Amino acid sequence: MLTGPMLIAAFIIALALLFLLIIKWKVEPFLALTIIAFVTAIGIGIPLKEVPGIVTSGFGSTLTGVGILIGLGVIFGQFLGASGAIERIADSLLKIFGIKNSPAGLAVSGTIVSIPVFFDAAFVILSGLLKSLATRTGISIVTFVTALGIGLITSHNMIAPTPGPMIVAENTGSDLGLFILYGIICAIPATLVGGFLYGMFIGKRVKTESTIEDEAIENEELGQRKQISTGLSFGMLALPIVLILANTFSKMLVPGTSIETFFGFIGDKNIALLISVLVAIIALRPYIAENYNKLYSEAIATAGMIVLITGAGGAFGAVINHSGIGDYLITTMQSWSIPVLMLAFIFSQILRASLGSSTVALVTTSTIMGPLIVDLGVSPILLGLAICAGGIGLSLPNDSGFWVVNRFGKLTVPQTLKVWTLGGFIAGLTALATVYVLSLFSGILPGL
Repeated sequence: MLTGPMLIAAFIIALALLFLLIIKWKVEPFLALTIIAFVTAIGIGIPLKEVPGIVTSGFGSTLTGVGILIGLGVIFGQFLGASGAIERIADSLLKIFGIKNSPAGLAVSGTIVSIPVFFDAAFVILSGLLKSLATRTGISIVTFVTALGIGLITSHNMIAPTPGPMIVAENTGSDLGLFILYGIICAIPATLVGGFLYGMFIGKRVKTESTIEDEAIENEELGQRKQISTGLSFGMLALPIVLILANTFSKMLVPGTSIETFFGFIGDKNIALLISVLVAIIALRPYIAENYNKLYSEAIATAGMIVLITGAGGAFGAVINHSGIGDYLITTMQSWSIPVLMLAFIFSQILRASLGSSTVALVTTSTIMGPLIVDLGVSPILLGLAICAGGIGLSLPNDSGFWVVNRFGKLTVPQTLKVWTLGGFIAGLTALATVYVLSLFSGILPGL
């Protein structure tokens, strides 16, 4: 089995082959990812009898987390769209933020939502707003995809109580309250720079198919159905988020009680979306003119391909994880003579890119660097925030989130790299810069 620098070379070659298959030879991403997962496993020297198990377990474990979620999320979004709820919510956002700042409004909304709600669930729930906002403002849908995706992933990695930041705070011995406060301070500029400003920039340079024709069809359907209220529209969108929030707060406020058990069940992201779909079927019926069978068929067809691609991305990631590349990178970077905050960021960033999971990158980096805080002579909070900043960007095709953004954002692979991967990297650098600004006030601000 390959070791050392050869592992890095194998990973780079695997990515290059994947991009060739999808971009140049136009192979369907599900097939391309599946092929590369098997080829990479064999190429790095995993015993042949173990290869099928590793690939299929990676596929299955990824879908354990997001498979049902994607299916329910697509159906939920289909009903919100068919009822006119998405259009009503989009109109309200435009009134609040104005046309010019609507991407910033979506980015900030994403940042807030992703504090209690996992990235994948939040992106699926809010993705219905993308097309509606784009058609109403004339701003590229790419801008809105960037704003939403970067807003969500920034808070997912910077602000507890999401698992990554929570574990980083624990491993670095940081005060959780202050860690959340400074995490928010770092997340806001990162979201605005990587999500809003970069989103406005890249949206003018990445072209997607026009949605004018679709909008004309939507307007025709809108005239044939009963108009939904703004309150019900926001209530339906908020329902799964509120249920998931109830789970989070019950764990904090009434741990170990029957109340926590109840809300832990209905607040599970899959159950929360299932409840929301059932409520949507009943509550939105008066506002839907389309045939329900048609809505289900379209949603299932869309969800099926997304599920396959997301699972295949997880399979590729599982092969890379099994290769031992993470352990090699850890050993290598511990000998680098780099300022500690920068080292924490680079360490986390490289693990994020190579392993595909931001949470794994944050946990691994903080587990190694946390016990060294006294010797490093750095604030635990600043070190933890630098680690979190490194987990934001460089999402590659071995990350299942890459394919969620790719499919729900209706982007090509090159567009996803420009919008999602590079946008996240810019947001991560901005968060790191904010950490360095905070370091200038060490000894002045509490906890630093």
